[in-house]
Amino acid sequence: MTTVTIDANIKAKWPQGHCSYSPGSPEELAIIGIDLLVKELGTDAARAFTNQLFEKYKESIVSPPTGT
Repeated sequence: MTTVTIDANIKAKWPQGHCSYSPGSPEELAIIGIDLLVKELGTDAARAFTNQLFEKYKESIVSPPTGT
């Protein structure tokens, strides 16, 4: 099983404020990215944007790795 770890510091700023994130896994990074998309684009536009990505994998079956 392959384990991916992430070492990143993300600082996001907008007129109403700012926030910092330190994701440690792909799952955490995805949550941060989606949260920022929703704040920037709104819920419907963020959903449409992510749906475009999932369309890319529509024909292939991508299974998560099995744990030990």
